[in-house]
Amino acid sequence: MTLLPILVAAYLLGSVPFAIISSRLFGLADPREYGSGNPGATNVLRSGNKAAAIMTLVGDCAKGWLAVWAVARLGFSPQEAALAGLAAFFGHVFSVFLKFKGGKGVATALGVLTGINGWLALSALAVWLVVALVTRYSSAAALAAAASAPLAGIVMFDNPTIVGVLLLMTAVLVWRHAGNIRKLKDGTEGKIGGGKKG
Repeated sequence: MTLLPILVAAYLLGSVPFAIISSRLFGLADPREYGSGNPGATNVLRSGNKAAAIMTLVGDCAKGWLAVWAVARLGFSPQEAALAGLAAFFGHVFSVFLKFKGGKGVATALGVLTGINGWLALSALAVWLVVALVTRYSSAAALAAAASAPLAGIVMFDNPTIVGVLLLMTAVLVWRHAGNIRKLKDGTEGKIGGGKKG
């Protein structure tokens, strides 16, 4: 079995928009029409429906993990499994089902980290939690966690491919949060649990 069709399948898996699915199941507005307009768990939470937000978070995280886990189970190398995770991450950010306009990729990236190594995921999650609790800014927490992942990867792995995957995901996450970075500087960024914002 060659890697290319596996990467395509991982991309399609990552493209599944759980924010849209959960919102429709719970009878909510399309998350692209309120708040930040981002089809992700944090924005779904702004609807006030925690169950829908949790479903989105779990779904987006699970697809990143599943891509890595499944490819590893098929007998591919850890490097190839990490590349499948990267494909799923790109699927979420550039979803073919949403005209290549997907989410920011935080939860899916966490799933990919979990598939690569549980301790790597826990270290990034710990950074996210600390920053989120202190600042109540999901975007600031995501950026801090993203920055920590490649650093942890360099320490944990002697594997340029895996570290490269982590660096690329971090770069995309920072790029996808450019608007949030501007809002953080301006003091206009919405906080976790802040409700809907136009």
